Amino acid sequence: MINTLTEENQILDKNKVLEIIKAQKNLFNKYHIKTLALFGSTARNEATENSDLDFLVEFNTSPTFDNYMDLKFYLEELFNKSVDLVIKEDLKPIIREKVIKEAVYVS
Repeated sequence: MINTLTEENQILDKNKVLEIIKAQKNLFNKYHIKTLALFGSTARNEATENSDLDFLVEFNTSPTFDNYMDLKFYLEELFNKSVDLVIKEDLKPIIREKVIKEAVYVS
């Protein structure tokens, strides 16, 4: 169990989200993450209190269903918000360019 770091329906800007992610020291190792990026309304600083968080993830290995869902649930609990977790390789061609262009990577 983790401590939720944000209040429900709190408006988060991209810098706050990235700061919280960077503070999760073992996140990349635990979930076998190669890259993680924020995209969507929060990345554009256009989020409202009802906005979800959109993350683009690339795994070091082929992700298992359990690993994917564990990461999704971890992020939802961490931010107290609904999370759309999209695997980079699974991006549909019609939205791929837009998502990659606006993605803000966790460094």
